[in-house]
Amino acid sequence: MNGHANGHINGSANGAEESLDVAIIGAGISGINAAYRIQTKLPDYKFKIFEARGAIGGTWDLFRYPGIRSDSDFYTFGFEWNTWQKDHPIVAGSEIKEYLEQSVSKSGIDRKIQFHTRLVAADWSSDKKSWALTVESGGQTRYVHARFVVVGTGYYDYNEPLKATIPGLDNFKGAVIHPQFWPEKLDYTGKKVVIIGSGATAITLVPNMAPTAAQVTMIQRSPTYIYSLPNSTRRWWSFLIPSFLRHKISRLLFIFMQRLSYILCRSYPRQAKAVLRAHSRRLLNGVLPVDPHFSPKYNPWDQRVCFAPDGDFYATLRTGKADVKTGTIQTITENSVKLENGDEIEADILVTATGLRICVAGGVNIRVDGEKINIGDKFMWNGSMVQDVPNMSVILGYTNASWTLGADATALLTVRLLQFLDRRNAIAAVPRVQDESALTPKRLMDLSSTYLQVAAKFMPKAAEQYPWKPRSSYYVDIWQAMFGRLENGLELISGPSK
Repeated sequence: MNGHANGHINGSANGAEESLDVAIIGAGISGINAAYRIQTKLPDYKFKIFEARGAIGGTWDLFRYPGIRSDSDFYTFGFEWNTWQKDHPIVAGSEIKEYLEQSVSKSGIDRKIQFHTRLVAADWSSDKKSWALTVESGGQTRYVHARFVVVGTGYYDYNEPLKATIPGLDNFKGAVIHPQFWPEKLDYTGKKVVIIGSGATAITLVPNMAPTAAQVTMIQRSPTYIYSLPNSTRRWWSFLIPSFLRHKISRLLFIFMQRLSYILCRSYPRQAKAVLRAHSRRLLNGVLPVDPHFSPKYNPWDQRVCFAPDGDFYATLRTGKADVKTGTIQTITENSVKLENGDEIEADILVTATGLRICVAGGVNIRVDGEKINIGDKFMWNGSMVQDVPNMSVILGYTNASWTLGADATALLTVRLLQFLDRRNAIAAVPRVQDESALTPKRLMDLSSTYLQVAAKFMPKAAEQYPWKPRSSYYVDIWQAMFGRLENGLELISGPSK
């Protein structure tokens, strides 16, 4: 490569081989945001986004099930640099896709994206002090060299959902649908639909399928906390504040309220459970008992609390067009679901909303000097970089707040790290654990959801000790990204790019 002493790359290598300062993997929310931060704060850096699909959006291009929407407010789920300008905080998937397209067009990031380009392998060479990325595009394999890699592929497998063990599922004669791969022409008009699961997807499907279906029944092994969130931020005094300023204030308020509600729930779990149970009881208005259907055994935020905009989930239950059954599935017959408690629910269509298959870094083969890296064996530095892996950020968001807040913390930390390396005339940074026995391991994502428990061994580890602590607070992480001591846990490698 032909590069400056600080490692910025001027040209290509070996003719057809592309050379970059930064390669960003994935053109979803995480990748787009990282691209914006690099473009604005490191204007001399050459970067591109490689996207396996034919469109931007990630989740918001892949998922097409009825009613798909954000499960966090969009003032914080959207970009800080392109604040959501409408008054409804819970946003439909189609609006999110439009917002992302507008964001990349407005910023010029759309010109930096290579579509239908899938990363197959990433190989770091300590001799060359760079990554050799193997990518597939149009049936052809080619190579991209990059000083730094930002992985923004999310946390789940785009190609394969989590396989749920459901007794007798093969017996069923009707359609079995997973929300991740919703058939475009599925007609559920007048059909009896059974949704298996009780997470955010199920809570969204029920009110959106019930008006058209004959009946929708949600079957849950264990219940979920469901809170009704008013889907409007407009107040009588809103006209007094300019729109752009009002929505920036809304963003700050939602960040604060997210954190406050989480702290209160974790600090006073008994009282929080009582409040959420009373909330459900009031909105159910007697159509279903709170016990056992809306009374989880776990504490709030042991698993993610679900939100129902304007209480649409509860309103649908009150119409009688939807129902909730709580229990363990005994078996599935040709046309029904039998529970161990004796209940039998007739079904024409089964929807298995049972979670996602966790896949960190897109399942890519990562090798350092020929040695394969098993991410599940490694600790994560500041929630952003994997132990012993040079010059690679892996973007993960929050489980107790909007994903994008955590993604932005990683993007800002990555930019600051690159600036730091340039000032030190260093070409690379490697997270190192000096004494692993001194660390107290803990889960990277501190939720008890089944799909996260199943995938724990495939995810990087966290520890009680800094800088290996898991992400937990936007305020702490942003401070660390902007002002924290970068040398802790990092080995710097000096020298220009070769």
